[in-house]
Amino acid sequence: MTPIIEIKHITKEFRVLNRREGLRGSLQDLFSRNYKIVRAVDDISMEIGQGEIVGYLGPNGAGKSTTIKMMTGVLEPTSGEILVAGSVPYRSRTKNAGQIGVVFGQRSQLWWALPLIESFRLLKDIYCIPDAAYQEMLDFYRSLMDIEPLLHKPVRQMSLGQRTLSDILAAFLHDPKIVFLDEPTIGLDVAMKARIRTLIHALNREKHTTVILTTHDMGDVDALCRRIVIIDKGRMLYDNDITHLRGFFGAYRTLKVRMDGDLAAQAAVIRKELPDCSVTADEEWISVLVNEEQARVLDVLALLQKTHDIRDMQLQEISTEEVIKKIYEEGVQ
Repeated sequence: MTPIIEIKHITKEFRVLNRREGLRGSLQDLFSRNYKIVRAVDDISMEIGQGEIVGYLGPNGAGKSTTIKMMTGVLEPTSGEILVAGSVPYRSRTKNAGQIGVVFGQRSQLWWALPLIESFRLLKDIYCIPDAAYQEMLDFYRSLMDIEPLLHKPVRQMSLGQRTLSDILAAFLHDPKIVFLDEPTIGLDVAMKARIRTLIHALNREKHTTVILTTHDMGDVDALCRRIVIIDKGRMLYDNDITHLRGFFGAYRTLKVRMDGDLAAQAAVIRKELPDCSVTADEEWISVLVNEEQARVLDVLALLQKTHDIRDMQLQEISTEEVIKKIYEEGVQ
């Protein structure tokens, strides 16, 4: 099957002025030609098939947004080739815009003062959606959830969750081949996150839409993505499924213990006792990430019981979030 997105050795460089400090420096910068080259994306290649949901992950400044902007046609690569639905996006921007949908965090594409249905009608005209296809999509939305209360509500009166939900519906309205979702659940409560994940799954399944998801919420990744791509400092670190990714860290287990008193202070003590383990604390638990190739979990637990009063304990497999964190820190060998 021909991939819907083909990226071959793309690189994106920016020329950035080396700025000086102070008023005098600002005046000198007006006439300065002292530039440096920053490589935001460095030789990335990948293929994405029709209907895939791909998590595109990386720390802040890794080059995720730059890559997305090249796929949407906003930026032109410095070198390399990119095809989106058979077209070069920066050369065919109008055609490319008709084949994609975009949701960027809390930047809404809806008209603030109008009811949602009026925004939908405007988007229908912008994308030249036939009447029958438009009505079919609205009926499909109604089959997924009760959208009638939202359709006649001005966007400015919606909660953050309702607005995000509406933005996702708007992005899929013209039945695009690809939808880019950038932090779609940021700032939302658990219930609304679950609704949005269910909606994205249903739209992907029924419309066979390719979804590119960038997020720092590993709950979104676990719920939606079978495949993830990880980049850092512009270079690709990993491109495979989550199960395969966890296989790199199969020897790791998370030991969670509950104690009385100040957990943060006790976690600091445990870090000194277990220098080879990663130790974190939240409001209820102290979590100890143990590499069983170096130490058995039972031995770590026995050591903690000698020096601390443990009220409860849990043992968990390494989470996706912990795997991603270790890849940022250590890479994939």
